[in-house]
Amino acid sequence: MSKRLAVAFTGPSNSGKTTLILKVARKLIHDYKKDVAIIKHDPKDKARFDVEGKDSYKFSDTGAEVIVTSPNRTTYFSHRQKELDEMIRLFDNFDILLVEGLKNLPLPRISIFRDELDSDYFKYMDALATDDSVDLSKYDLPSSIDVLDINSPEDVISWILKNAKEV
Repeated sequence: MSKRLAVAFTGPSNSGKTTLILKVARKLIHDYKKDVAIIKHDPKDKARFDVEGKDSYKFSDTGAEVIVTSPNRTTYFSHRQKELDEMIRLFDNFDILLVEGLKNLPLPRISIFRDELDSDYFKYMDALATDDSVDLSKYDLPSSIDVLDINSPEDVISWILKNAKEV
């Protein structure tokens, strides 16, 4: 099996995390022919995978761990928070894992900001993806943090391929 890489993305709401992850994932899949896995942290528990009344909802509502499989997809419903290695085992086969959120995970981390930076994130980030809406001269950005162009998935991917953690 070839080496599997993981990287995390973090940043405030509406900073463009999901948009950037989607662009990076599409490019990795289509241009680099990589198998990509994505984990999204849903801290406010807003994601909805199914609709009340449907069988999968009823099964999940029992509190059981549930896998729903169809010809086109497999969805895993769990009522327990999983550690990263548990989630990785669920995916089994991937080249690159992109994680949105979960800033406590021990993964190289790209923070995404527009308009202004929050220096509280500096201790969590290995790279900063931003655009010219942020005046970097206003901030005491640690020199160890790489600055990436949020509008260049290519720029972000080349950083990932160099810096992601083997998992």
